[in-house]
Amino acid sequence: MSEETRTMQVADAATASRAPENTAAMVKKIGKTTYKVHVHFSNTSTETMSDKIKRMLKNEIQQM
Repeated sequence: MSEETRTMQVADAATASRAPENTAAMVKKIGKTTYKVHVHFSNTSTETMSDKIKRMLKNEIQQM
């Protein structure tokens, strides 16, 4: 199974409308559905992006 087929749409229209217009967005069209994901980062976070990715990978491996 490819990564694209496992992608799920989790935000509803109300959630999407709350995203600030000045945030970065990734847009991906899969079939007839277009997914628009806004990206934002906390200014108070103590975890680096590298730390987050490592943590997510570790969690993913533990679930296998």
